[in-house]
Formats: sequence, structure tokens, C-alpha cells
Amino acid sequence: MTTKPKVKKFRIRRRSTLIKPQEQEAIAAGKVAPPAAPEPVTPVEPTDDAIAAIGREGLTGRQLRMARRVAQKNGISVTSDYDAVFQLRQAGIDPFQRNSVLELVKGEPTAAPKAQPKPAPKPSAPAAPNNRHMNEVASIQRDIARRRRRKLALLFTRLCFFVFLPTAIVGWYYFNIATPMYATKSEIVIQQAQAQGPSAGGLAGLFQGTSMATQQDSIAVQSYLASREAMLRLDADHGFKEHFSDPAIDEIQRLPEGATNEEAYKLYMNHVQISYDPTEGIIRMEVISADPAKSTEFSEALISYAEEQVDQLTSRLRDDQMAGARESYEVAERQRADALAQLLRIQEDFQQIDVAGETSARMSQIASLESERQRLDLILQSRLNVARPSALQVESLRAQIANIDSAIEELRAGLTVGTNANISLAARNTELRTAEENYSFRVALVQQALTQMETARIEANRQVRYLSQSVRPIAPDEATYPRKFENTLLAFFIFSGIYLMFSLTASVLREQVSS
Repeated sequence: MTTKPKVKKFRIRRRSTLIKPQEQEAIAAGKVAPPAAPEPVTPVEPTDDAIAAIGREGLTGRQLRMARRVAQKNGISVTSDYDAVFQLRQAGIDPFQRNSVLELVKGEPTAAPKAQPKPAPKPSAPAAPNNRHMNEVASIQRDIARRRRRKLALLFTRLCFFVFLPTAIVGWYYFNIATPMYATKSEIVIQQAQAQGPSAGGLAGLFQGTSMATQQDSIAVQSYLASREAMLRLDADHGFKEHFSDPAIDEIQRLPEGATNEEAYKLYMNHVQISYDPTEGIIRMEVISADPAKSTEFSEALISYAEEQVDQLTSRLRDDQMAGARESYEVAERQRADALAQLLRIQEDFQQIDVAGETSARMSQIASLESERQRLDLILQSRLNVARPSALQVESLRAQIANIDSAIEELRAGLTVGTNANISLAARNTELRTAEENYSFRVALVQQALTQMETARIEANRQVRYLSQSVRPIAPDEATYPRKFENTLLAFFIFSGIYLMFSLTASVLREQVSS
């Protein structure tokens, strides 16, 4: 943008401008003699000290130029501005006072003419050049003033049309037509259940009990309450569209008959305002309607929807955790029952309950038979040591010893080697011991599954979220909206800003076009 250079203008009054217009007309008509020219003043040669003293006075350039013009009007020839000041002071004229010029150019006063009859009007003589110049300057000044008044009038007209009139219309609407609206405010917070078992470690345990632990759930609830689903559910349960289609509401705020869901959703977003504070973890909700009781009803319904949404967010997670743990426990319990049934069947087949006891009993029998055999061997040896042993006693002892040996062999064979009818005791013991160990292992698995199910139950309880109402909805007794004065003032600022923006744009474009 280019700007035209500005030059200071100085008005120089000539000698003729110091005469009144009436006197100039009289001089032009020949009625009055022109004033006599001032007598020339004889200049005095200034000294250097006088010039230096004038220079030390600190006169401005404007004062020095004025002194030179006064000296020229008085017919004094000067060589410099300081010389002009010196010569005027020598002549007794104040070089910086305009009246001194008038006193010099005024002549002796002329006698006033005697009263004569008013002559017939004559054609006016052509104005003097200086008078014509003054008339042109005055005409230019009047034209400038007229244009300024016209521009101010146009500016005021534009302001009235684009700013004042729309602001007045908006204010008239808010003060006279707008239907009063009632706002019900409420605050809800989502809390996490405290774990009764061992708390989780890491970041989960660090943020437990703070707003960070439920921030995701709070944002999800806020998004749900501001969704179309919540609007449709509120309309189906409590007649949201029907309430705002009431003819008692003004046409601007009223929902038209047969409105679509999109139109209702736009109105819903304007009348249900939801915000979330992440620092405190509080969800603030403001519900606006034309009836205070209806606004409270809408607010309570939305809070109940939010509570159901909170339960739904964690129910699937809790069900999955408990279902997996419960299934593992049921499988372990079923396998334990199978292992117990197998152990019982083996015990019934072998007719043996305690493997260690059966083996110990057989070993005790073998040990006792061996002790008896050693005793009989000693008796037989004592009988054979006599000179004439009894053959009958010797045969009897040998038969007893043979029976004991066969019994020991049978017992030992029963421990290690089986027959066609049955298996050996060692094999039975091994199978029975395997069944017992399998049963003990299944019992341990059942205990572990039970522990896991209990841990899952505690974790599921810790995942439970509760919705608490820190501020309950209460019906207002006075209208909250519209804020008449604030809205009118806001409209004035908006229209003023729009007008200023378009004015600046038009000025810039006009400057660019004219450059």
C-alpha cells in the first residue's frame, strides 16, 4: 500500500489581505482613496555583537521567517534573518507580532462621507486578484467541510444499517420473543472398586484410586451421552422431540413438526452440554429445556443411561475372566474324579488298599519264616550230632524245613513274579502307586484351579466401576436462558467486528486499485 507524501502548507497573507472587504470594494468603486504606502525605513548597519546576541536568543526557524516577511512588508532591506530581527527592533516594530504589520500598513483614517441618497445599483466591478484567491480558498474549505459531513453521515448510515439495526433486532428478540429456558446442572464421577486381595503391581497399582484409573471409562461415558443413541433413547423414553415441538416455544428455538433425527440431534447438542475434567475426573452435565421439571427428568434419565453404560463397559471383561477360571476348575475337578475312580477300581481288582502295608506284611512273613527255618536247622543239627539220632524226628524236621522253604519261595515269587492267574505283587504295587500319584496330582491341580478362580473373582471385583452423583439434578425456579444483556452485547461486538473486517478489506482493495 502506498501513501501520498504530505507537505506542510503555510499561508502567506499579502498586504491587500489586511484590508477589510468593504474597504476593498469602496477602493475598487473609487469612493475611498487607497491607503498610502509606508515610508521607507533607513536601515542601520548592525554590529557583530548585536547579531551574536540575537543568535543566542534561540529563535526558531518559523520566528526568523516571520521576521523576514515583516521586514519585507515594511520595505526594510535585510541581508539575513538575524539582520531582519535587528532592523525591526531598531524601527520599534515587534518582529513576532502580527498586529505590528497592520499598524504599519494602515494609513491615516479617512473622513467618513456624508450621508447621500443611495445610488442605483451598478454592475459590480471585477474582484481583485487577492480577493478572488481568498474566495477560492474559502470555497475549498467549505467543500472539504461538506465532504467531511457527507462522509460522517454515510459512516453513521452504514453503522446504523450493519451494526446498530441488527443489534437492535437481536436485543428485541431476546427481551421480547425468546422463550425462557431452564437449565439443570449435575455432576457425576466414575469410581473404581477397591481390591480386597493383593493389589496389582506396576502402573496399575500406582494409579489405582485416582482419576487416571477411570479416565478411559469417563471419556467413553461422555461420548455415549453426546451420541445419537442417547438422544434416540431419550426421545423414546421421555419424548424429547415432542417437548421441543411445543407451539409455546418461539419459532427459532422450536423443533419443527416431523423433524428428522439430524435436526433433533443438532438441537440435542445445543441443549445438552457435557464436559469432562481430567484433573478431577468429574463429568459435568447441563440439560436445558422449556420446563424445569422436564429438564430434571431429562437429566436423571441421562444419568441412568450413563450408569448402565458403565456397567456394560466392564461386564464382558469380568464375565470372561470368571468363565475361564471356572472352566479350568471344572476340568481339574473332573480329572480328579476320574483319577479317584481309577484308583478305586485298581484297589478292588487287587483287593488291596495299601501298597506299602501289603509289601511290608509279606516281607514280615518271609522274615518270620526264615527265622523259623533257622531255628529248625539248629534243632536238626543238634539231632544229627547225637550218636543214634531218631530217624522219625530227623525226617519230621527236614519236612518242616522243606515246607518253610517252599513257603518262602512262594512268598518271594508272589512279590516279583506273577502267575497265569494274577500278576505279581510288585506289578500290582506299581500300578496302584501310579494311580495314587495320579490322584494326588489331580488333587493338586484342583487346588490350583480353585486358587486361580478366587484370584479371578477378586480381579473381576476390582474391575467393577461405580457411578456416583456428586451433584444431583435439582429443578431451577428461575429461567437460566436467554442471558438478554450479555447476548445483545455479544451480538453488537460480533456485528462490529464483521463490519470492521469488511471495511478494512474494502479500504485495502480500493488503495491497491487506485495506486
